[in-house]
Amino acid sequence: MKAIQIPARSKILNNLLKKARRKEIILESAEGQHFVLASLEQWEGFEIQDDDITMNKALMEHLAKRRSGSKRIPIAKVRSELGLAQ
Repeated sequence: MKAIQIPARSKILNNLLKKARRKEIILESAEGQHFVLASLEQWEGFEIQDDDITMNKALMEHLAKRRSGSKRIPIAKVRSELGLAQ
């Protein structure tokens, strides 16, 4: 992954970054490609060295915490909202 510094004079990009600070956004190119723009401030990474990720206790606890407290959205609804074929 590559980090790119956004100049202060780039109003369009800075407006998008301001929106992404509040909530993740999906950008769509003119060709129809989709990109996610999200803040990494609350991002938590996990280093996985083994083929068996279930051995990473911190990762498994994190996944369990995310799974228990979040509202689930059916994949059909997500596809519909993104205009993707089923």
